[in-house]
This record gives sequence, structure tokens and C-alpha cells, in this order.
Amino acid sequence: MALRRALHFVFKVGDRPKTATFYREVLGMKILRHEEFEEGCKATCNGPYDGKWSKTMVGFGPEDDHFVAELTYNYGVGEYQLGNDFLGLTLQSSQAVSNAKRLGWPLTQVEEALYLTQAPGGYPFYIVDKEQPAHDPVQKVSLGVSDLQRSTHYWAKLLGMTVMDKSEEKKTVLLGFSDSQCKLELRDVGGKVDHGTAFGRIAFSCPRDQLPDIEALMKKENEKILTPLVSLDTPGKATVEVVILADPDGHEICFVGDEAFRQLSAVDPKGNELLDKAMAEDKSDEWFAKHNKQKAAA
Repeated sequence: MALRRALHFVFKVGDRPKTATFYREVLGMKILRHEEFEEGCKATCNGPYDGKWSKTMVGFGPEDDHFVAELTYNYGVGEYQLGNDFLGLTLQSSQAVSNAKRLGWPLTQVEEALYLTQAPGGYPFYIVDKEQPAHDPVQKVSLGVSDLQRSTHYWAKLLGMTVMDKSEEKKTVLLGFSDSQCKLELRDVGGKVDHGTAFGRIAFSCPRDQLPDIEALMKKENEKILTPLVSLDTPGKATVEVVILADPDGHEICFVGDEAFRQLSAVDPKGNELLDKAMAEDKSDEWFAKHNKQKAAA
């Protein structure tokens, strides 16, 4: 399974300008690419919404060798309800800690050299206060599960991840496809996992010819397939193939064919400019204010 890679986590965002400030100015990430869509995604990348939306990829470097964030913004939706499914993204950067302090972005010290902050919308981020490494600073994504043994079986035995560490005390298991990649931490929440409306999705790539095998294995094991193998088009860019799964707690998992995805995920030098242009042209807040209305709360 060494050919499988952790790619990104999808966050739904209600306040795009404030979110851009957090990722660019607090964390110090770069805009890797920005795309606008007139209608909902066939694989529900933007959630269960049919209207206009945008996708912004942000990270410390290209998705070829960095774990990044996919920010999906649905025009007209101002906020989403959090659950206990996404428990945090951990990264190492003393510069991000300094940035947060300088900008007055709320930080809470949770232990020595470890701070907790929140992205707009309430998503928790843990920042290790050590020098940012030359490789990817993103260390792990933490997800809540209701049955640690069952979830570990799913991710390790069915999806082929390696168990890297486990803690009986913290009720956690750390998994990954390789030492050099962002890891997945599963944490037992001691009850049902609630996804709210803010639920995200974690994405991995694999060789394209493995996609039908993944789908067939999930059918054989009676596990949930949210979107069977489908092609997704991005105007002017590579067409990719994906299979969308759900783990035993309903966490959404995207597997995408690696060969085409490497073309699609190439860094766009105009990404920053395209995001700024889209935000400047987005008059939805003004429209709602003018009509004495509020954006929908999903």
C-alpha cells in the first residue's frame, strides 16, 4: 500500500475572507489553486448543495508531497454546525504560533510547546511550537470514532494503513500509509459520532487501477460506498476518477486515481489572485444585508 498517499481534508467554510486570513496569515500556508463551480459536485465534494460553490486548496507546499486543506465555500451558506467527528489537525510551526500572537488570533496552551487554536467555523488546529521542518509540517488529522477496534480493522485491514502507534490511556490509534506522510489518528469518543452539517472528508490517492478493487472489496465486506467509481471534470484541467466511501462511523473517504490527480493538483501560480478576485466579486453578504436577511445556517 506504499503507493497510496494522504492528500487533503475537506472543510466547509462559511466566512471565506476570514478563513483565507487564518490559513495564509496565521498558519503561513500558500494558496495552491482556486476553482469556481456553477453547480454542485457529482461526488458531493461541496456537501449536499446544488448551487454555486468554490474550492480553494491551501498548504505548505504542493500536494505531491504535502497534506493540504480543501476549503469548500457554498455561496449563500454562512455557517455550519460542528459535530464531534473532526477532532483536529496537528502541524509543527513556531512561526504560526508567532503569527497568531502578533495578529491577536486566540491561542490556548494545552501542554508544553503545544497550542490549540481554531479556524473560522470552530475547526480545532493544534500547533507544535517548534521550528517548521523542511518537509511537510502537517503531522496528523484526528477523527472521532465510536468503536476503536472496529475502526482500526476498517482502516488497517480493509484500506491497508499501517498501525504506527496506539495508546490505551488516550484511547487512540495512529495509522498511516508511510512514515513520511501525514498520519490519521482515531480517537474513541465514548459514544456515537455526530457529524453535524460541517462534516468533512479525507482524501487519499492510489494508482487508478486500484479504484475498482477498492470498490469491489467494500461491496464484498458490506461496507458503505457513498459514490461508486465516477469521473469528475474540472474545466480546463485533468479529469479524475474517484470512489467515495464511508467508514463504520460515517466518516467520508475519497480515493482518487493518482496519475490524473497529480495533473489536476499542479500548483496554479494564479491561485492567490483568483481567490482574491472571487472574494472581491462575491457580493452575497451585501445582498443579504440589503434585504435584511441572513445567510443560511446549514
